[in-house]
Amino acid sequence: MDELRFKPWTNKNAPGRIVVIRYQAMGDMVITLPYLNDFKRQFPDAQLYLITTAEVSAIPLSLGLFHKVIVIKGGRSAKRQFFFTLCKLPFLLWQRHEVVMDLQSNKISRVIRRVLRPKAWCAFDRFSARSAGERVALTIAGLGLGKVKLNTEFDQYVNEQILTEKLISCGWKQDHLLIVLNPAGAFDTRHWPLSNYVELASLLKKENPRFQFLVVGLKNKLHPSIDYLKSMLKADLIDMTDQTDPAEAFALVRRVKLLITEDSGLMHMAWVQAVPTLAIFGSTRSDWSSPQGTWSVCLNSSDLDCGNCMLEKCIHGDNRCLTRYTPAFVYEKAIALLNR
Repeated sequence: MDELRFKPWTNKNAPGRIVVIRYQAMGDMVITLPYLNDFKRQFPDAQLYLITTAEVSAIPLSLGLFHKVIVIKGGRSAKRQFFFTLCKLPFLLWQRHEVVMDLQSNKISRVIRRVLRPKAWCAFDRFSARSAGERVALTIAGLGLGKVKLNTEFDQYVNEQILTEKLISCGWKQDHLLIVLNPAGAFDTRHWPLSNYVELASLLKKENPRFQFLVVGLKNKLHPSIDYLKSMLKADLIDMTDQTDPAEAFALVRRVKLLITEDSGLMHMAWVQAVPTLAIFGSTRSDWSSPQGTWSVCLNSSDLDCGNCMLEKCIHGDNRCLTRYTPAFVYEKAIALLNR
């Protein structure tokens, strides 16, 4: 069992150069951003050097948060990541970083920390029964430089005009409001039935005829969901799958009124920017992964004896943790979020 580990900063002056380590995955990377954003707000002169993998680097590279993003190749192969990390160590040593925020806490990140020998460091608690966001905040606070909170105001550099043109070309009516439908759970026990999404969309459309529904992300994560939703919702559905990179998707979700989602990276992109987020969890551990903030609601399985099971197949064979949430029930939660 991990616990918070740190060596506090003891100098009177604030640190100047700080290494932040977070290799993967996309959602976990995104979760760190509002807390690092608040740290940077408190210490505007600090230079944050982020070490991350190529797979999840697009969003950090698009933000004004980091002085430098050090991109590690190697895909998800730990051996290749380690090799390419070693190649970056001479540069890191030359920079003489004073602090290491190890928000990954694995073998590779521990090597970096030990080689750099910073004056202060903190290491992420991977397993406590707290939300990942809370654990990030507590880890950073371990440096002794003060607490951090959710800071959802990001400076991001993407071409907003191109995003608008993409939306229009995919069917967006510019006087309509966008709601994201995101049936992107990793396996069966995280999938709310697709027919429920269709019924929910119908209820929302009756509430406001100017709602349009958006799907965004990687098509191979959503197919055949997309084909079914398109056949049922027709012109009310805007299909932007495979039309954006992660940085554009991050910018795009800022434009929507609500995101209705299963456990996924896109869910985290929404709540870290204070976008109203309604999450529907099945087997996912809600104590770890629930979206944070007063703008978020998570319908989860923690009240069931079999809840938070993390299994790919339901032991009862019926995904009861998900199917008990009817479209009418979810609709009421959605309207409450929209009106908040």
